[in-house]
Amino acid sequence: MYKACIFDLDGTLTNTLDSLTYSVNETMKEIGLPQITEDQCRMFVGNGAKVLIEKTLRAGGDTSLAHFDEAMAAYQRIFDVNCTYHVSPYPGIAEMLGEMKAMGLKLGVLSNKPDRQAVHVVRAIFGENVFDRVQGQREGTPRKPDPTAALQIASSFGASPEETVYIGDSEVDAATGRAAGMKTILVAWGFRGAEALRAGGAECIVDSTDEIMDIIRG
Repeated sequence: MYKACIFDLDGTLTNTLDSLTYSVNETMKEIGLPQITEDQCRMFVGNGAKVLIEKTLRAGGDTSLAHFDEAMAAYQRIFDVNCTYHVSPYPGIAEMLGEMKAMGLKLGVLSNKPDRQAVHVVRAIFGENVFDRVQGQREGTPRKPDPTAALQIASSFGASPEETVYIGDSEVDAATGRAAGMKTILVAWGFRGAEALRAGGAECIVDSTDEIMDIIRG
């Protein structure tokens, strides 16, 4: 019997690609470097803001990352204002979360998005009473795929790794769940897609929230 579910945010619960692409490109415009496409942004996200900016700069020709500090400062300011830009939950997510709450499951969010913006997005989209804990990237805590934060969240819920389901949409999430010893489910509707997830060795990929609930109940 599972006691808790921990979710990735971007590409799993919410479609945040517009907000990320917009914020990155506004940053690039501000510092006078080439913008990226939405498909590039889709592949650059997942490892936190610093990696996103590094990959964007390199794609724009700044291979030595000479503009990194300038770009990072601009991105943090711009994204803080635009982190909910065109953001919406994926189909069936709200209903699934309601079912999980009714079953008595503890619900958490663990994102590599900076903590302030992760909390803001979750509260803006889902309100303050759905998730029992929301955590983004914080100084002093290693980012995913390190399992430290996932294990800490499960422990705070009184759940062992075996009693916790980790749900994400990327190879980073697959590695996080495996490292934490949790049942790991990857969603095909996210930023990577089923084909890329299979190529990365994912063992459990779902196409709908109904499939997630079947696993939880089963």
